[in-house]
Amino acid sequence: MRIALLRLLIVVLALAALEVLTRAGIIDSLTMIPPSAMASALVALLRTGKVTPDIAFTFANILIAIAIAVLGGGLVGLALHAVPRLRLALDPFIASYYTVPTFVFYPLLVGILGLNDMPLIAIGALSGIVAMIVNTAIGLDRVPAVFLKTAGTYRLGLVRRTAFVTLPAAAPHLMTGIKLAVAQSVIGTIAGEFILSTAGLGKHIAIAYNDFDNEMMYGLLLLLLASVMLVNGLLSMWEKRMHRRWRLQ
Repeated sequence: MRIALLRLLIVVLALAALEVLTRAGIIDSLTMIPPSAMASALVALLRTGKVTPDIAFTFANILIAIAIAVLGGGLVGLALHAVPRLRLALDPFIASYYTVPTFVFYPLLVGILGLNDMPLIAIGALSGIVAMIVNTAIGLDRVPAVFLKTAGTYRLGLVRRTAFVTLPAAAPHLMTGIKLAVAQSVIGTIAGEFILSTAGLGKHIAIAYNDFDNEMMYGLLLLLLASVMLVNGLLSMWEKRMHRRWRLQ
């Protein structure tokens, strides 16, 4: 509780400092507007409904990308854990995966998936999937041997052992993978909209930046930031519960 209050205090102080600095003109209005003005701009945008279709477009793409990254990454992580030789062969590629921007695959993805939402979703999913793969494999590696021996004693099959023993024991690492996959998928999807899309919040933010429309730009950025912070907070609460449950076992 004390840590949560300290975090909240840091956020409040940072916002208050930005408010004072921008209102006093120390930070130029072309660079940043006051946080209160950002909130007012966001409320005005939501009231007009001007960006509602773009909000739905962006968040739908993000949710699909996250689902693909988490589920696909979890399954690949399970497969790599089950086949050590395959894991050894792919380790160098996984380790160097993030050195190549996923945007370079956009022309290929358009050729395969068509000129629609799917290439953006694929970029978001590709951005987050490796984090899930790595953390799934690490979590499965660290399942205590006694758990597996107990499962063998009860003659659990592969499916039941995975569902009731292996995955619950690896849950703390899986949660870390989910949090990273969510963050990377959001970044990949929004960045893709900045550069490649004709719709979505990323495209509107890019247009507002080019037009020096700071109210729209910062209003939409505030919406994205608040949404990501909310999701991350909920995942962190879930992760803490899992860690407490793990320590009680």
